[in-house]
Amino acid sequence: MSYKCGLQVITHHSLFTRTMNWQSDIIKDLAWSDTIINLEGKQKVADKIAEKVKDGDVLGVGSGSTVYVALLAIAKKIKKEGLNIKAIPTSVEISLFCSKLGIPLTTLYENRPDWLFDGADEVDPKHNLIKGRGGALFKEKLMMSSSPVNYIIVDDSKLVDKLGTNFPIPIEVFPEALLHVEEELKKLGANSLLLRPAKGKDGPVITENGNLLFDAHFDEIKDDLEVKIKSITGVIESGLFINYNVEILKA
Repeated sequence: MSYKCGLQVITHHSLFTRTMNWQSDIIKDLAWSDTIINLEGKQKVADKIAEKVKDGDVLGVGSGSTVYVALLAIAKKIKKEGLNIKAIPTSVEISLFCSKLGIPLTTLYENRPDWLFDGADEVDPKHNLIKGRGGALFKEKLMMSSSPVNYIIVDDSKLVDKLGTNFPIPIEVFPEALLHVEEELKKLGANSLLLRPAKGKDGPVITENGNLLFDAHFDEIKDDLEVKIKSITGVIESGLFINYNVEILKA
């Protein structure tokens, strides 16, 4: 099969090859989009994460700069030791970096993770978390719920005495449910609600699942708030992680 393009004839195979080469160039040139804060500390914890990787592991891979640094260390170990592992990413961004680094991908349709590594926005003394500044909270919570072991990498700035100290609770909302969810969150005690605006596009942030994000402030975050938020029709997920099985690793 061929396509006539002016005076040039392009075969289906050559068109496909050129497309693949173009995609390879795009992925090859990928770079982290922002400054990585506390890189030295994150590198030390990344090396600890890489040490845990064994041949045959299926890894749940979270989102954010800390995860990216850990992926670099893991890719280095894979190449050095010839390991055969697979990764289940929680975001398109991390999927692309896995491809760039030569880390094979799989899905929850095919495998369950042996363990997960991820970051967090806040961690309280009971190891409850707020996550979701990257907009991948639903997939991160699904991955954490699917994994028997969960390593959360944070630095001192993420440790708080009380959740909600520095960050609001991200809440992923089905777009047409926006007004209903707003009303119900106010009934639960939300004193401030912001539809999160995007930085790289006009309008609001669109999550990994094509939904919108509220950032919700509460004066008090009780242990049952995660369940109450999730029970609102139209809420896909919240960034509250209460009583999950996690091990905290400090950068």
